Amino acid sequence: QVQLVESGGGLVQPGGSLRLSCAASGSIFSVSFMGWYRQAPGSQRESVATFFDSGNTMYADSVRGRFTISRDNAGNTMWMQMNNLQPEDTAVYYCSGRFRSGGGWNDYWGQGTQVTVSS
Repeated sequence: QVQLVESGGGLVQPGGSLRLSCAASGSIFSVSFMGWYRQAPGSQRESVATFFDSGNTMYADSVRGRFTISRDNAGNTMWMQMNNLQPEDTAVYYCSGRFRSGGGWNDYWGQGTQVTVSS
């Protein structure tokens, strides 16, 4: 089993910055990818940014140039630096990843952290 715990959410004014962290723990043999998703009230969960094991990254068009995803070499910790935040970025942000543990490859999710952008 793998556990993912997010932190770093909060309330910020438009134009401000936040840095989200995601810590993975448990019996981790390998990591395929890790990413950030978000879900605003009344909306579907959407992919925000993904960090692949190859080192490649992918961003949603709405955050490209403002958000930066990074991960440590061991694949146990992931971050997302969010700059120039706007009210439309308000959502619950979830960390997710595909890990190989004792039970094979599975997708895991964190519990989410709230990001609110408001003046």
